[in-house]
Amino acid sequence: MGRRSFQVTAMTNVDLIVTRHQGLVDLAKRMGLATDGCPVLAHATADDVRGKVVLGVLPLHLAAEAQAVVSVDLDLPQHLRGSDLAAEEMLPCVRGVSVYRVTKE
Repeated sequence: MGRRSFQVTAMTNVDLIVTRHQGLVDLAKRMGLATDGCPVLAHATADDVRGKVVLGVLPLHLAAEAQAVVSVDLDLPQHLRGSDLAAEEMLPCVRGVSVYRVTKE
């Protein structure tokens, strides 16, 4: 399967966001990672992510189908963990953006 060229930049626009948290969607838009029209799914299938740059936490079998998986790296204090946070609450905790490419052998 061919993969399109992809360069990691701070302003990479993702093709799809997979999350149940509206705060992460809003944060991705504020950070310039996603546009207003970017599709958002609470749950994804292999067909949904295949060949796309996806922001979210995916199981490895789905991550291997994506072209790349983008993660907003957060350093959350203990008292904020496990909560549904707004973008404003997450923004001070952002430590970077990571891009992963997963291959299945």
